[in-house]
Amino acid sequence: MTSRPSLARKLGLADAVFIGLGSMIGAGVFAAFTPAAHAAGNGLLIGLVVAAVVAVCNALASAQLAAVYPESGGTYVYGRRVLSPWWGFLAGWSFVIGKTASCAAMALTFAFYAAPAGWERPVAVAAVVGLAAVNYRGVTRTAALTRVIVVVVLLALAVAVAAGGSIIGGPAGFAEATDPGGLLAGGGYGILQSAGLLFFAFAGYARIATMGEEVRDPERTIPRAIVIALAITVVVYGIVAVTLLGVLGPDGVASSVAPLADTVRASGWDWAAPLVRLGAAAASLGALLALFAGIGRTTLAMAREGDLPSWLASVHPKFSVPHRAEVVLALVVSVLVLTVDLRGAIGFSSFGVLLYYFVANVAAFHQPAAERRYPRALQVLGAVACVILVATLPPVGIAVGVGVLLVGAAYRIASMRGTART
Repeated sequence: MTSRPSLARKLGLADAVFIGLGSMIGAGVFAAFTPAAHAAGNGLLIGLVVAAVVAVCNALASAQLAAVYPESGGTYVYGRRVLSPWWGFLAGWSFVIGKTASCAAMALTFAFYAAPAGWERPVAVAAVVGLAAVNYRGVTRTAALTRVIVVVVLLALAVAVAAGGSIIGGPAGFAEATDPGGLLAGGGYGILQSAGLLFFAFAGYARIATMGEEVRDPERTIPRAIVIALAITVVVYGIVAVTLLGVLGPDGVASSVAPLADTVRASGWDWAAPLVRLGAAAASLGALLALFAGIGRTTLAMAREGDLPSWLASVHPKFSVPHRAEVVLALVVSVLVLTVDLRGAIGFSSFGVLLYYFVANVAAFHQPAAERRYPRALQVLGAVACVILVATLPPVGIAVGVGVLLVGAAYRIASMRGTART
């Protein structure tokens, strides 16, 4: 095993909250409502509540674990420490592979909003390289840029909601969007599928936990940051969802490539459409920036334990970042951006994230009484809900997710055999 130079603890509570917000109020708010409406219509509002409940259970499990294991790697570390190395590996592998695909998807989504036609892939690669350079220079620069991005995104969402609110018609429009008949029209399966897809947009609080080695007073800061960031995100998503359904209706949301931009146009606020596009582009960059940080730290943790090549565990002596892991990640994402279009990878990403949090709930359930902060019933609910939501994801997403797990298991078995021979 290689030596383990530590990352520097430079992040405070506000930094951690903004990193969580940058991860959750990212491109998901601009992209996840369309497939959710296709699955459940107005019932996506129920799906949103379900996704939020599952997210709360998972977030509290992560907070409880992070208070005891304030290290880089998040659930990968928790699974290893509390359960077994195999549990940790499955969580870490799912996270690294699934979120690497999400990085490519976020880069392409940014380019879709920001680049001239025909220049999407080069612009996406430029975004990857630029954000990788920010991450490489240290976590404080990552946090500072995230603050700016989050403010831009929230302003764009506020304009879109105000535009939609101007034509919904007040309480009557709200009543139509939340009519019980419409809410249940998609059926139970459709609602659960929408919840699984919308969970993709909530999952960013993991980034706070994966950066546990860089947070000051982590036993106190990480749980507080996770809860605050998730609470703000739930409120924002709820307001946006009701606005979209009230203006476009479920069929309009389901058929829209850019529902927030369409909401602004439907309101007659044409001047605001560029601002919404700017917000969508910024949201994609914010999600991409947070993903780079989270994947880099999880890769560092896995390399430290020998579950990935040990040379990836190197920490830069000046900037205190996992620099080799971040360079490799930027190269891999750039290749993906240039060769495939992963903007439709929400189902696959949700599979990996739900498995990741299933492991977190199981690990938190097995913590001893002295380490517990929340009732075990919440972890049981979280674990069961993760399994149910995985089962309702689109079949292609499930198939790809299972394939990734099998490849990962084969890699680890081969690696363990190679180590045993030496």
